[in-house]
Amino acid sequence: MKKVPTLDIRRYETDRDAFVAEIGAAYREYGFCCISGHGIPRELIDGAYEAFQTFFALPAETKLQYHLKGTGGARGYTPFKVETAKDSKYADLKEFWHVGREIPRDSRFADVMAPNVWPKEVPQFEKYGYGLFDALDQLGSRVLRALALHINLPENYFQDKTDQGNSILRPIHYPPITEENVPNVRAGAHEDINFITLLVGASAEGLEVLTREGDWLPITTEGDAIVVNIGDMLQRLTNHVYPSTTHRVVNPQNDNARKPRYSVPYFLHPNPDVVLDPVAECITPDNPSRYDTSITSHEYLLERLREIKLI
Repeated sequence: MKKVPTLDIRRYETDRDAFVAEIGAAYREYGFCCISGHGIPRELIDGAYEAFQTFFALPAETKLQYHLKGTGGARGYTPFKVETAKDSKYADLKEFWHVGREIPRDSRFADVMAPNVWPKEVPQFEKYGYGLFDALDQLGSRVLRALALHINLPENYFQDKTDQGNSILRPIHYPPITEENVPNVRAGAHEDINFITLLVGASAEGLEVLTREGDWLPITTEGDAIVVNIGDMLQRLTNHVYPSTTHRVVNPQNDNARKPRYSVPYFLHPNPDVVLDPVAECITPDNPSRYDTSITSHEYLLERLREIKLI
């Protein structure tokens, strides 16, 4: 039975060459890998989950005060059944919140990266929400160092391309499914838009990844492992050496369908002005460049948000 590997990121310091080879092989094959040994404190993850669950339990009219219309859900609250996977007829069975990067308001990116909003009803939301944003941002940067080395780029290649990235922490609530034969799934088959996604809380069943052979492979994590997958922007930048793999969250076929599911992905984005042209190191006679037009990460993001009906 195929299985997405779990690798201990501490080996990057102690056994670098072997770790880089293994993580590179995992991403080339699956576009996914589970990362353990990351050092993000359990109390930060648990505290964040508790704050997010407290918010989602609030009355609908309270939550809707934080729905910022016309922003594409870039910050604050997005209600149930709004986001729709590309080419899907049915909206996803979820509601979510977006935490973004805190940047100086005189930054050149201020017009495309709005300030955060925080729910006053849940005082601990900001501390834990931004704490987790920061911790996953740092972990993502560590993963990108290994991915850079695997394709013969300098270790710090991504550093100045993601330090002002338009990244998003997205606490998601999938409510209990109470109807029989509901046509919607919790999250329709899709690929992520960004560079890499770090998912905290894939311990509940439902997440599945599509293998090269066309089979759906379930992913559940053990211990402290965090699922990290490639998004479309990094697939484009690496000329598909790192594939952005289709994945979905299916409805459980047992009593767990009657329970809520929570998950917290962190979408690590490049800075808005990064041009997503394939790097020379990933262009070979066997893998000629697949793109003949240039696009910045911000233009690409807007194009994709329109496709999934967020703008």
